[in-house]
Amino acid sequence: MIKKVFTFLLFTLSLLSFAQKSALKKELKKIIDGKNATVAVSVISLDDAHLNLNINGDKKLPMQSVFKFHIALAVLDRVDKGEFKLDGRILIARPWLLENTWSPMREQLPPKGNVKTLLSRIIKFTVADSDNNGADILMRLIGGTPEVQKFMNSKDVKDFSIKFNEEEMHKVNDFQYQNYTTTNSMNNLLKKFYDQKIVSKTSTEFLMKTMEAASTGKNRLIAQLPENTVVAHKTGTSATQNGVTAATNDAGIVTLPNGKHYAISVFVSDSKEDEATNEKIIADISKKVWDYFIKRK
Repeated sequence: MIKKVFTFLLFTLSLLSFAQKSALKKELKKIIDGKNATVAVSVISLDDAHLNLNINGDKKLPMQSVFKFHIALAVLDRVDKGEFKLDGRILIARPWLLENTWSPMREQLPPKGNVKTLLSRIIKFTVADSDNNGADILMRLIGGTPEVQKFMNSKDVKDFSIKFNEEEMHKVNDFQYQNYTTTNSMNNLLKKFYDQKIVSKTSTEFLMKTMEAASTGKNRLIAQLPENTVVAHKTGTSATQNGVTAATNDAGIVTLPNGKHYAISVFVSDSKEDEATNEKIIADISKKVWDYFIKRK
């Protein structure tokens, strides 16, 4: 008798959980409906198997600067192997600091001549501040985009492609579409990263802290979450050409008040909406997902 009651309770809880997940998906679709853009969303619980939800999660969409997360992982793998040290100084040739690109690092380094700076500092500029020159310098360090792709392949990261660096993407707009991922792939990578299956514990903790300090994306995943919510994330943003914005992205790991975590990736692609609308789509989706986890019993 007790076994039957227990089985019935489990079945009831399972039905309730399914209903809650279905309701969340409907709410997310309401946010997306009517928008002149392709929107992909993936959400996954990181501490248990409670939730794995996606909308358009298998669509291959341009990453833009989200790929700096992948680049940082490939570099940190070399650190783990002893090829480089985070506190080691890397020589930066002045010609590498291109002028017509987003680069807070360029503005803080001496204006003339070559300069050496800490590898950890370059990674922080690249990931936390989304520095384009920093990304290309890191790729030069390990052998270019093929080495990033090779590393992702070695970790069984599917539906991911990186063929062009920042300098090349600035020259040819369509190149960004060959640097793609799916939001499902992004979340799977975030989970492997969280589980310390991509780089060492030390490197994982370093990159998590770096992503938590991101200066970009204030109007995206974190915008509507409670103040001081910890979100380790990486944004990606394209230019708008002929009224179309190829990428307004944000992906990361959110820490809940109970100490548990979930990964969320939201890509808004080929949008004819304005920037504020693109970012609000991400913010609205993020808030709905947060509310779901907070209300979860």
